[in-house]
Amino acid sequence: MSEIRAHMKIIGKDGAHVGTVDRVEGHRIKLPRNDSPEGHKDHHHYIDTTYVGAVEGDVVKLSVNADVVPKTEAA
Repeated sequence: MSEIRAHMKIIGKDGAHVGTVDRVEGHRIKLPRNDSPEGHKDHHHYIDTTYVGAVEGDVVKLSVNADVVPKTEAA
């Protein structure tokens, strides 16, 4: 996970855009607020790093399709 840096694109296994890295906090990737779904723009969402399949260049590739990526809210 040390390869993951701010502003990297995050895509699902299907190649669809999931978000952008704000930063890594522990075992989670923090997304910027503007990557949050409508109605949730006032707080950050996170993706667990266990869903990271690979890091290639400036892209974080997840091991699941974009439409099923579980995003958790700040807790």
